[in-house]
Amino acid sequence: MSIRLYEQPLTCADLSMENLVKILKSLAELNRLRIVMVIGKGSLSVTEIIHATDLPQTLVSFHLRTLRNSQIVRTERNGPFIYYRLSSPDLIDVLSHLSQQTNTAIGALDGKPDDQFKKGRLKQAKGET
Repeated sequence: MSIRLYEQPLTCADLSMENLVKILKSLAELNRLRIVMVIGKGSLSVTEIIHATDLPQTLVSFHLRTLRNSQIVRTERNGPFIYYRLSSPDLIDVLSHLSQQTNTAIGALDGKPDDQFKKGRLKQAKGET
């Protein structure tokens, strides 16, 4: 089953586990995530993405190709320019929610995840759980 995102937005019901893994792997890179967040504000050309992210053109083009192959972004031509936009505008909401959940989890550890981890390991070693 292949998903054609160019015709309609991506929905969770459309995702197979393999496609979900492909998408998450593509988003698990800092520069690609930065590009996605910038494109989430609206359709942008490569030049506009370069200026917004401060990344070199070759790197932006490489990451855009990966995002396009993962069907996270789609393109549209307007004259000589190609504009990139998210295949699903809901992706920004999902990423925002994920960020909030991550911050909440880290906050629950009092901002010191390593100390909490070490304390938990120490309790386990002493037989306290």
